[in-house]
Amino acid sequence: MHTKPSDQGTPTTEDPVAHLWRGTVALRVVTFLFAVGTTAVHRADYERVWLAWAAVAVMFAWSVFTIRAYGREDGRRPRVVVADLVLACGLMSLSPLIMTDQQFVLDAPLITTIWACNPVVAAAALGGQLAGALSGLLVALVTYLNRGALSVDVVRDAVLLTGAGLVIGMASATARRSAVRLAQALRTEAATAERERLARSIHDGVLQVLARVRKRGNELGGEAAELARLAGEQEVALRSLVAAAPGGSTPDGEADLRPALQLLATSRVQVSTPATTVMLPAAAAFELAAVVREALSNVDKHAGPQARAWVLLEDLGEEVVVSVRDDGPGIPEGRLASAEAEGRMGVAKSIRGRVEELRGTLELQTGPGEGTEWEVRVHR
Repeated sequence: MHTKPSDQGTPTTEDPVAHLWRGTVALRVVTFLFAVGTTAVHRADYERVWLAWAAVAVMFAWSVFTIRAYGREDGRRPRVVVADLVLACGLMSLSPLIMTDQQFVLDAPLITTIWACNPVVAAAALGGQLAGALSGLLVALVTYLNRGALSVDVVRDAVLLTGAGLVIGMASATARRSAVRLAQALRTEAATAERERLARSIHDGVLQVLARVRKRGNELGGEAAELARLAGEQEVALRSLVAAAPGGSTPDGEADLRPALQLLATSRVQVSTPATTVMLPAAAAFELAAVVREALSNVDKHAGPQARAWVLLEDLGEEVVVSVRDDGPGIPEGRLASAEAEGRMGVAKSIRGRVEELRGTLELQTGPGEGTEWEVRVHR
């Protein structure tokens, strides 16, 4: 993706398909010159020569307008492309008034000749393969209606126009997707570089202080030991924050699930995630992180202050699996049902309810003295 300076000196992003629009402008010039030459060659045979040159004059004026419009990013509007298509088809429909029956028999070019292909290219550059293919079909249909008969030339033009619109539209869509991905990669790279810079600064300052407080507090014992424990927890949390992958969402509304889980790591919670991104719809990633937070909250409430927990994130392609396991006393049989009957809806709403909204599956493995493990599976 290229950038160009704006009038105020602020860099702005260039249209990723600007090269296609420049090609459209060049094609407009070439096809107009071809139309002028064709009209000059066939002028003696036309039934209404004045109307032929009037159509050429309109083509000239519209070519000048579209060259200026398509040359600027703010001029590449759907209404301009639609007007381009309507005008080309309208001028083409003047052919029966301009040409003689003998010219139609001899398959002489219509008054617009290949100039009529320009709106197809513009529609493809603006709207992608579907817009390009449909525009090509429309121009081909108008060509057939003006010819009044289906011939090899008409079929050939239809195939070429539709194929050109499809191919150029695919190139346009691919260029836009590539530009979006490149922008996302550049933002991620910048965020990673900034995170690494902050990590070095934090490591040289805050983390070293916390580590020294934890070590010295354990040596002194007593109340200092409690300060050491708190300093240790903050040290782990800060290291997790620094080590977490950059957050944020893509233009497609997807988010990496890893950072939200990595931030949950503490001295008693270990989080394991893949090295590569685990992309999900942003809402799904938020809900899954909330499920894990609720499960860890239950560990704090019911498993005791010494219990440890492990969070494992797995990306299996078609589905994402998140497991939360602890080494606490486990959940007695029937305890969850009785809690729900008593109106305590933590597990029912915060965990099961969220998983059901995600159309995922939830599995619980627990037993007296066996700890507790929640496994959530969400299909992509």
